[in-house]
Amino acid sequence: MRALAAMILVFGLSACAAQAQTAAPAAESLDGAWTVDLTTDPAEPYTKPMVLTLNADGSVNGSFYESDIETGRWKTDRGRTCVSFRTSDGVGPYHTAACLVGDHVEGQTWAEHRNFLFNWNAAR
Repeated sequence: MRALAAMILVFGLSACAAQAQTAAPAAESLDGAWTVDLTTDPAEPYTKPMVLTLNADGSVNGSFYESDIETGRWKTDRGRTCVSFRTSDGVGPYHTAACLVGDHVEGQTWAEHRNFLFNWNAAR
């Protein structure tokens, strides 16, 4: 019985270690500087910077569209790493959610006070 319990413990710890190893690289891949493509007319490219710092406690710092991230969270779950955060233009909040998809980020930003939802992509 002790041998079985020890084997279960070892396998459980191995699974936890493997899961932690797979979660960390995804977070690091989303961490850093991005160029967000906000283009609505292909003839007039429009990009803005996004800088994400994903902290070990699950919080997010950085900036989006040249505004500081006021508060935010990140998580790796269900095979993807995503962030959600809030910024402001001084008039009202912007709520952004985005996920790492391969080598790029797919996101959306909602500004209730401006009555819009904008889907966007970002690349390194």
